[in-house]
Amino acid sequence: MLKKEINYRNPLLNLGYEHEDILPNGGLGAVLAHAGVGKTALLVQVALNMMIREESVLHVSLQDAVSKVDVWYQELFHNIAANFNEAEIKDYWDIIQTYRFIMTFRVESFSVPTLEERLSDLMQQNIFKPHTVIIDGLKFDEAGRGQLALLKELAKKYAMRIWFTVHAHRHESPAENGLPISFLHVVDLFDVLVQLEAKGDEVYIKALKGQSPEAKQDSLLLDPATMLIKSGK
Repeated sequence: MLKKEINYRNPLLNLGYEHEDILPNGGLGAVLAHAGVGKTALLVQVALNMMIREESVLHVSLQDAVSKVDVWYQELFHNIAANFNEAEIKDYWDIIQTYRFIMTFRVESFSVPTLEERLSDLMQQNIFKPHTVIIDGLKFDEAGRGQLALLKELAKKYAMRIWFTVHAHRHESPAENGLPISFLHVVDLFDVLVQLEAKGDEVYIKALKGQSPEAKQDSLLLDPATMLIKSGK
């Protein structure tokens, strides 16, 4: 059965992180990049690793419809499992997609109390309890520090981990540490930071925070053909 044969470790482990979850329980993580570089693709791969490990993932999108988010998952999973036949891939996808729940909000209607209300409904009815949450599309230059602090409290309250995509504006010069200036007011709330940087036709992946100081950080890239994470060697 494909479930026993597929071997898909969390691709970010090669950046020097010690545990496959990457984030600690109650922790926040973020992927920072300019628009269109691959933030969502990277976090969907982190989510697929969780799903293959039978850990549940809540994907909260503030910019795309459920159908579009689902296409990301299916296409990337097909690329990961490309060496197997279509019947096996379909059967295994039917199994692991039960570990994922997609929730959408309009940006203007998103708030932490609203998210918690919908999350509580799912858990109280034993429909879904997430191990990890992905929030894709939150505008950090508009969201105050208070909203992020509330989300960190939410992660601790429900023993979850929360990943975010962070849009770095092309016109904005980064701070000395490489982070967007509009992100500096909340950086201390995050346990893990990963940056995507396009150089020519290559997209490089770099750990900025949370990795083990002693660990070797391999060179990782996003493959432009499959959007899968690959070694830069």
